[in-house]
Amino acid sequence: MKMEMASSSTVLPRSKSDQLETMLRKSPSAESATSLARKLRIGSSPGPRTHTRKHSRSGQLDEVSSGGALSRASSASFGFFSSAGFTVPPEEIANLQEISNDDIPEDIEANTRIKIHTEPTLPIYLKFTDLKYKVVLRGVRTIIEKNILNGITGSASPGEVLALMGPSGSGKTTLLNLLSGRLIESASGGSITYNDQQYSKSLKRRIGFVTQDDVLFPHLTVRETLTYAALLRLPKTLTKQHKAQRAVEIICDLGLERCQDTMIGGTFVRGISGGERKRVCIGNEILLNPSLLFLDEPTSGLDSTTALRMVRMLHEIAKAGKTVVTTIHQPSSRLFHKFDKLILLGKGSLLYFGNASEAMVYFSSIGCTPLIAMNPAEFLVDLANGNINDVSVPLELKDKVQMDDSTRETKNGKPSPTVIHEYLVEAYETRVAEKEKQKLIAPIPIDESLKSMVFSPNREWGAGWFEQFSILFFRGLKERQHDYLSWLRITQVLSTAIVLGLLWWRSDSSTPRGLQDQAGLLFFIAVFWGFFPVFTAIFTFPQERAMLNKERAVDMYRLSAYFTARTTSDLPLDLFLPVLFLLIVYFMAGLRLSVAPFVLSMLIVFLSIIAAQGLGLAIGAMLMDVKKATTLASITAMTFMLAGGFFVKRVPAFISWIRYISFNYHTYRLLLKVQYDHIPPALTGIQQDRGFTEITAMLAMVVGYRLLAYISLRNMNLA
Repeated sequence: MKMEMASSSTVLPRSKSDQLETMLRKSPSAESATSLARKLRIGSSPGPRTHTRKHSRSGQLDEVSSGGALSRASSASFGFFSSAGFTVPPEEIANLQEISNDDIPEDIEANTRIKIHTEPTLPIYLKFTDLKYKVVLRGVRTIIEKNILNGITGSASPGEVLALMGPSGSGKTTLLNLLSGRLIESASGGSITYNDQQYSKSLKRRIGFVTQDDVLFPHLTVRETLTYAALLRLPKTLTKQHKAQRAVEIICDLGLERCQDTMIGGTFVRGISGGERKRVCIGNEILLNPSLLFLDEPTSGLDSTTALRMVRMLHEIAKAGKTVVTTIHQPSSRLFHKFDKLILLGKGSLLYFGNASEAMVYFSSIGCTPLIAMNPAEFLVDLANGNINDVSVPLELKDKVQMDDSTRETKNGKPSPTVIHEYLVEAYETRVAEKEKQKLIAPIPIDESLKSMVFSPNREWGAGWFEQFSILFFRGLKERQHDYLSWLRITQVLSTAIVLGLLWWRSDSSTPRGLQDQAGLLFFIAVFWGFFPVFTAIFTFPQERAMLNKERAVDMYRLSAYFTARTTSDLPLDLFLPVLFLLIVYFMAGLRLSVAPFVLSMLIVFLSIIAAQGLGLAIGAMLMDVKKATTLASITAMTFMLAGGFFVKRVPAFISWIRYISFNYHTYRLLLKVQYDHIPPALTGIQQDRGFTEITAMLAMVVGYRLLAYISLRNMNLA
């Protein structure tokens, strides 16, 4: 079986039907998508009578004991194909021989077999030649160009795992970003082709990218994270139930059953382990069945055993017909032997490209061999760093060092790292580089029809606009309710309300002094519910920038749908605390005891909150930096408060315009008009009218500030 899978990874069928036929011939006794979906039901646990095979929490890709368990080869041949998108259409399943019930247990509750129709993986052959990249560092007086990549050549085919290795700063992540299309503007040139065609935006949905930092919502569970991603990313042709079942399959295939209802967690929230977080990130990407999967150091921070399981999982993903490219810093020896191809980088230059199993043979041929038994990956990274301790030095390099100036030698007489680097680069260019470039000229073995399918010009969304808005709205509610309704925030608001109620206990507005005191309370309410939403909203977009970049890079949703859902999902949470606040302050302070004034006061405060929230969103979206946004918000809020009409009533004409853009000013005037039928002489400057002017100004702020925030996000080039 392993021989068959190895051959299938190198010679792919020429059409979708051939792929399915080949896959089915090699998996007669494997689990179907039905058995995978049966292992886990959303919202329920498996009953006592079940035939499903138990998977370990860390991953089902390990060797399992004999008995009813599947072998590793048969699981790879079909069990993982389901998670990678190789689910067979119902009309083709009907023509197949019936599989025994031991292999496909029936759903006792539903008495049906679940079948989810998704497309097979479309193969993409990745080639890159003489790839260069440089950045321009602009100082106060100088402009320096720094070369990051210097003519990198290589390739990756479906069914292969290509590892990018090298020391820190060698250009691994930059190369990965270029290959995935995230860095388009190559400053110096080179070419990257996907099935012999250039990159286009239509490839976005064919490419999965797992960043080094796990960008996930901390308060969502594993199941919620994958379910929301499935609802947004999977094609419209699937129903919500099928999309949810697809998320269930991914949970089973990645061995996340035991932590499915556990929060992801973050800096201040306990959650799942690092290895499980990585698997959730990978699950987010393989949901859509990408043809190319890029991973930036997926094993960083993991122990050797978990890292080995991660690499095994990448192999299973590749066997499903995908092209997998991953950066790796310094893997263990077991991990190193799992890679199919290897690119070794040093200071942005290519030191080796070829089969990982032949790397040691190549370096031995140029005279670099370890003097002691060591990890091959450690040996290669040491060479890339110019460290030749416990490494034999070739005679020609010794002769070259002796002929060169003695200043280029180290104290112990060995070649310097610069000399080692130059030798390795020269050796590769003279012995291997031209041969590899000639191999890339050969045409790829797929039909033109498959090429056209990969580069479909149509931009397809997984859901319509209103459906995207609905999903993002409820995801936002579920994620942020923990922060908005935390005991710390509730205590802050309630304690402030109680203190205000005690200070203004049964205030009397019949006397001029009491009237002035009560006006001070109304102004404080206007200021408090102006400051509070501003300093909450400024964190919205800066904190979610990484998530927004990640999800927009794969066309997960429209920016307009995200913005509308993000700004409206806060409203139910933002309006809960003001209700509690006013219920306490209004009656303790003895304000106008009537239904209409109370309701109108509540609506005015709500309008002030929405306007202030819009200002915070606009400041955060324009600056996208928490410190800068906080500074600007402090200055703006202080200015609005001073111009609010309580401290200064006669403002000079040249600066009086500030009050008209201050929501504190309009809120304070509206509260006064609601509380008093006739504005007393002590409160000069207030006209007795219905407040249409103030309401119009507030509504203009609600719309205007949010429009400014949306334009700022649109100009960020978020893909």
